[in-house]
Amino acid sequence: MKKVEIYTDGACKGNPGPGGWGVVLLYGKSKKEMWGGESPTTNNRMELMAAIKGLTALKQSCEVDLYTDSQYVRKGITEWMHNWKKKNWRTSSGSAVKNSDLWKELDQACQRHQVKWHWVKGHAGHPLNELADELANRGVLEPSPSL
Repeated sequence: MKKVEIYTDGACKGNPGPGGWGVVLLYGKSKKEMWGGESPTTNNRMELMAAIKGLTALKQSCEVDLYTDSQYVRKGITEWMHNWKKKNWRTSSGSAVKNSDLWKELDQACQRHQVKWHWVKGHAGHPLNELADELANRGVLEPSPSL
């Protein structure tokens, strides 16, 4: 099984407002950069979209180390989603899970891969996280996906 690293980020100018997502895919010595966006949207939706786009870009099942600076995404997929699914996409307080459409899409995208989720501090100088941030901001300005 191929081993891939994915760095993701989302951006939003206003929340809600125009937003973008950015992805850096690394496999061996190969690097692929992707971006896109939509409006209006929220930062959390763009963070989720970045992870979805990164995983769905993979042509076959892979071992994936996915890096995000979003605790919302990392904790959502690793800690909260199990209970959301058991409660039919309701939170512990009974309200509907926000962005459940994208959470379901992300859950589906994870099914064909072995994903390890990693959190990196945003805007702290990590070169690949900074690149994902640049791509997400590019997605705000150039919303058509770079796929």
